[in-house]
Amino acid sequence: MTIDGHLTEYAGLPVFTFDESTDRDALPDAAAVAWRVRTEESGHEDEWRRVWADFLACADTAAVTALVVGYWGSSSVYPPHLLVEAADRFPALRHVFVGDVVPEECEVSWIEHDDLSPLLAAFPALERLDVRGSLDLILEPFTGASLRTLRFETGGLPGEVVRAVAASDLPNLEHLDLWLGTEDYGGDATVADLEPFLSGERFPALRHLGLENAEIQDEVAAAVAGAPVVARLESLSLALGALTDAGAEALLSGQPLTHLRKLDLHHHFLTKGMADRIRATLPGVELDLGEEQERDEEWLFIAVSE
Repeated sequence: MTIDGHLTEYAGLPVFTFDESTDRDALPDAAAVAWRVRTEESGHEDEWRRVWADFLACADTAAVTALVVGYWGSSSVYPPHLLVEAADRFPALRHVFVGDVVPEECEVSWIEHDDLSPLLAAFPALERLDVRGSLDLILEPFTGASLRTLRFETGGLPGEVVRAVAASDLPNLEHLDLWLGTEDYGGDATVADLEPFLSGERFPALRHLGLENAEIQDEVAAAVAGAPVVARLESLSLALGALTDAGAEALLSGQPLTHLRKLDLHHHFLTKGMADRIRATLPGVELDLGEEQERDEEWLFIAVSE
């Protein structure tokens, strides 16, 4: 996926927006929707805090299971910190998306974050966490016994964040997506940083691994080719990045991938011959080879950067 619109569904629930214009007297059942709390694009510093206070006052937060943090404008407060302060108001919260912000509001690499670690400490029962953007993002290694899905959508994921995830205790994590991005926007993670995931030493329940949107996609593909973790995966994604025939060749020359249910390589720089070879080699695997990019060896770009 690329970022082309706000979420309409999250955690199996339709998304309902709570902002300045929402009719406070016509709210849905709190457990029936994923609540997106946001400010208007032109919002000033205190707007998020006011909308959040209204949300806490008007919604039955005790029944909320899914929360989407939308655009927070120029607010000096980091919304997850306010959520942490109100943690006792959300006993049923299991799914959180931080940063449902589209390019018309703020480019992905300019979404300003802060320390996300307190959020994970305050909600030990969290089952899913999605984070969009990575500017000033801080994450310490954490324990999440209930966490099953962890996703980072970025134009540049810092290596220190990747290493923090790798050092975390997540025994039930099934789905991991890391948009590694480009060094131009802080994506300085290396293949060596991915080794704890690839070796299979971490996350014994992992069934989907996405190492995506990477400027170093060929290097990642070569590392994945011999990675022990692949044998237990059901799906693998190396999509959105600068994958060329060299990376695909390394992937096909490695361990068998025929056990996979799905292999996602969309947005790539593969030749038609290589794409046909992948299809012939993996006839029983659901393949996504869409969004073939025009080849220019001097400019291989990722799908989501700035």
